[in-house]
Amino acid sequence: MEEPTLPAGFLFGTATAAYQVEGGVREGGRGPSIWDTYCRTPGRVARGETGDVACDHYHRYGEDVALLADLGVDLYRFSVAWPRVQPTGKGRPNPEGLAFYDRLVDTVLAAGIEPVLTLYHWDLPQALEDVGGWRVRDTAHRFAEYSRVVADRLGDRVGRWITLNEPFCTSFVGHAVGRHAPGTREGTPALAAAHHLLLAHGMATGELRAADAGEVGITLNPDHLLPATDSEADRAAVERARTLHNRVWFDPLFTGAYPDNEDEVWGELADGSYRVEGDLEIIGRPLDFLGINYYRPLVVRDAPHREPDPARRTAVDIRTEQVPFAGVRHTTMGWPVVPDTFTDLLVDLDRRYPDLPPILITENGSAEDDRPDESGRVHDTDRIAYLRDHLNALSRAIDAGVDVRGYFVWSLLDNFEWAFGYDRRFGLVRVDYELLERHPKDSYHWYRDFLASHRARRVDELADRG
Repeated sequence: MEEPTLPAGFLFGTATAAYQVEGGVREGGRGPSIWDTYCRTPGRVARGETGDVACDHYHRYGEDVALLADLGVDLYRFSVAWPRVQPTGKGRPNPEGLAFYDRLVDTVLAAGIEPVLTLYHWDLPQALEDVGGWRVRDTAHRFAEYSRVVADRLGDRVGRWITLNEPFCTSFVGHAVGRHAPGTREGTPALAAAHHLLLAHGMATGELRAADAGEVGITLNPDHLLPATDSEADRAAVERARTLHNRVWFDPLFTGAYPDNEDEVWGELADGSYRVEGDLEIIGRPLDFLGINYYRPLVVRDAPHREPDPARRTAVDIRTEQVPFAGVRHTTMGWPVVPDTFTDLLVDLDRRYPDLPPILITENGSAEDDRPDESGRVHDTDRIAYLRDHLNALSRAIDAGVDVRGYFVWSLLDNFEWAFGYDRRFGLVRVDYELLERHPKDSYHWYRDFLASHRARRVDELADRG
């Protein structure tokens, strides 16, 4: 199969998230998060599993950084757990929590790897949820305060900062679908959460700039949306879905306006009561990069029968429904593997938003049916094919003029996969959850060899030129 070719200077990494890998939820002064609460609500997470131990990265981070060093990555993307730094989401920071991230960052740097820090990967302190969470404006102010605390402590060593990871999942999957924490099904409050997340991002950007903390970005998970048929109704359904999945984020961030069809999409739910004059200026503060997470396309169709009772309508009830993508392989998440749509998404975003900053692909990977052989080795050929094909698709997007500067595999480790518990494995490294042992899979070795050959090719090219 064709090996991907990326430009000279292109950066490669892998990623994790605090609640998914750290464990140690009752250690070091950490407070409870909404995911601690959600996991303990019966029926929410498969088999009642929690992130209490996860991969025990809190104690084994040195071992994991050694895996990163052996892999040969340029970058390591991780997240800080807000309740580990501020147990109640505000006030005096927790010294033990900050000390842990001091040690982690110093260990990453000592391995010759650049840390990329995500401030929010879904673990809101439960104390803030108890007084409204992302539905209320005060949480944006609390997030800005937290961001400054972390920047003041780590800004001398961390050069790239991501404010939020996938605010779509926090606001809509968490507050409207109910499949993520806090697990509610709401209408206007979910839209308020989306707005306050963007506001929090803008406020945090201001704090990071004031702290001279380095480059600042946000990570979004836009969807490449395809109509089930070429009918006018299905094409209109795609446009409604585009507003829910993409435009509600991209338009305020990069055009200085709210989507012009939000009244059509949400009707009376989009009452704007949560907006204040001047919010767009804060949200739209210039960024140094944009993080994009991408895994699969979505096929949607018009669904007028899904118009619920207005009194019970949620923010995701927009008269559309997803339909299967037929004729392709699916991962164990049930996601279709269609690498060309990765190219299509990036090219489409580049054309719709000509003022986008440089892009980092902050997540891309696949959950597969990883079964170790008699020796404990995982021969995950499907994951290798997925990564190779998506890197080739990324290369085609760059050739088409999209400014992409780096790529992170999700994930370094098998980990707690949210509502699926430990049943879905995305890692380059298999984790034995009973013994907490790490076992690099074939995909780990493929990625390591690919990075080495990529760098060798670039060195040869420079030698030929000079």
